[in-house]
Amino acid sequence: MIIPLPSSTQISLADFLQLPETEPASEYIDGQIYQKPMPKGKHSAIQTFLAPAINQVAIPKKIARAFTELRCTFGGRSLVPDITVFSWERIPVDGNGEIENTFEIAPDWTIEILSPEQSSTRVIDNILFCLNHGTALGWFIDPQERSIIIFKPGKQPEIKQNQDSLSVLSSLGELRLSVQDVFSWLSLS
Repeated sequence: MIIPLPSSTQISLADFLQLPETEPASEYIDGQIYQKPMPKGKHSAIQTFLAPAINQVAIPKKIARAFTELRCTFGGRSLVPDITVFSWERIPVDGNGEIENTFEIAPDWTIEILSPEQSSTRVIDNILFCLNHGTALGWFIDPQERSIIIFKPGKQPEIKQNQDSLSVLSSLGELRLSVQDVFSWLSLS
């Protein structure tokens, strides 16, 4: 959904960042505000299981960390991917050595889970924007199609289905996931 602004009015990124957060989150893209749809069951289930699966491998060895619904502001946009993964040494920290509240860098890995009301074009555009600003890996998860499209800088996207294994950050080599693994989290059996 697009947040209505007065006709032909664009808002600056600085002004957008001063606005109160919305639920669900809003993103700033090219002077416009777009509110993400409220996650539904399949979206929520995948997000709820995928981030901990990444963190189970990444955090103990201080390799990386996955975050859900984290606002990342860089390159003139302010995005809230469903899951972002940052290499350990790139996680912004404050003066106390704790995770910073504001992330003004592109993630190393961006993961988007398509919701039924969401524009696939806008979601893919956000993934490509991240890749153009230093992100090493993007996943576009489509629960309806039971497919995951893998995006890497300078390469053609790869559509993965069924038992296909999924690319992860090279530093997370121990993390082994297939498309079937991801969509198995939707089943209650």
